[in-house]
Amino acid sequence: MGSTVKNSLLWVFDPLNDDAGFMRKRMFGFEAAYMDGLLCLSVGDGEEPWNGLLVCTSRERHADLVREFPELAPHPVLGKWLYLSQRNEDFEAIAGTLVKLVSRRDSRIGVEPGAKKKKSKKVMGS
Repeated sequence: MGSTVKNSLLWVFDPLNDDAGFMRKRMFGFEAAYMDGLLCLSVGDGEEPWNGLLVCTSRERHADLVREFPELAPHPVLGKWLYLSQRNEDFEAIAGTLVKLVSRRDSRIGVEPGAKKKKSKKVMGS
């Protein structure tokens, strides 16, 4: 049975709704935005540090995004992604700009869903 509680930050994704490449999906209490199959953004309205916007990206892209958006910081639990707290006084404007980057397919934002590093299998002694 699904949750009937609506995420109050879904409005962040509104500019993407008419894009054929956009898909929204529930993910661990968050709502995630996918563009052309890449996981790009996620919003949650829980307690900190789960109250804002997650920018799904690789660690290699952090410096460039933080240089442009100094309000972003690595998420304290999911450090591979950047986080913008809803408490930030410029949350709406910054979130809007990040959504525009996603709609323009900015290569700094977006990761393959479920992409994990493969562990090599250990071969038992013969």
